[in-house]
Amino acid sequence: MTPAHAGQLPIGKPGKRGGRDASQRLFLWATLLPMAVVFVVFWIYPLASGLWGSFTDWQAFQTEQEFVGLRHYRNLFRDDVFLESVANTFQYALMYLPLSIVVSLGLALAIEASGRLRSVFRTIYFAPVVTSVIATALVWKWLYQPTLGLFNQLLNIVGLPSQGFLQDPGQALPSIVLYSLWKNLGFTMVLFIAGLNGIDRTMYEAATVDGANSWRVFWGITLPLLRPTMVFVVVTGIIETLQVFGPVFIMSSVGANSPPGGPSNSTMVVAVYQWTVAFGQLNLGYGMAMGIVLFGIVLVVTLAQSRFLRNSMES
Repeated sequence: MTPAHAGQLPIGKPGKRGGRDASQRLFLWATLLPMAVVFVVFWIYPLASGLWGSFTDWQAFQTEQEFVGLRHYRNLFRDDVFLESVANTFQYALMYLPLSIVVSLGLALAIEASGRLRSVFRTIYFAPVVTSVIATALVWKWLYQPTLGLFNQLLNIVGLPSQGFLQDPGQALPSIVLYSLWKNLGFTMVLFIAGLNGIDRTMYEAATVDGANSWRVFWGITLPLLRPTMVFVVVTGIIETLQVFGPVFIMSSVGANSPPGGPSNSTMVVAVYQWTVAFGQLNLGYGMAMGIVLFGIVLVVTLAQSRFLRNSMES
């Protein structure tokens, strides 16, 4: 390098670098723009439209929407069926979620210890997850049938009386919870199996050398290291159970002309009542108000639960 050029740095070709930056920007726009459009069209717009509709007296097949302000929201808290549906929704969640976690975690531990039959058991328990909700719910509805159903026939064989199941107001919601547990158990089980496979095996070996039994290994190693998986299962489970619709809608209509949510509104959850009002009575504005309230409930409960679980993990 000559003295005249000693203070100069080598300069690359600006055209090549500028072209590479332009290509990267074009790639980012091509990737993000479709996602942004989908997010706006299928999430932002329905939410904004539902929020606006909840402030109007929107009836189906009517073009004019009269603005009514907070009237629908005030009526919701005077609506006995809506308040009962909120209580039933939380009751469903409180029955389903703890059972799902305990049973699926037990199955995950048992399957991981089953050796060569591990893949067979995974397939068997995961099969209901990929089957149709409509088909399986109708089959279980027949199994619960008071006179010809398989469950009552088995009870009669062992000398126990027949049960009302879906036709008994006290048994209908637990019966649907039992179906949902069977239907979704495999998915939660697979999540716990993935969490178990992520635990370092050397920790179990060290615990065995120290003389720890299986119970102490579970409480001291397995359960603490499964906390991230547990947080995900609990949060997604809360979101799913508070919005439950399909099983209740299909299985709670016990008669040819009976509406969903029966008997005596014992299985009426918020999503089913919202459908009944919005599409059964064609009162879309009132139904949208229920949807906004349900969205708020799910959001608040999910944020509170995730914060509680995060704090418990850090402590």
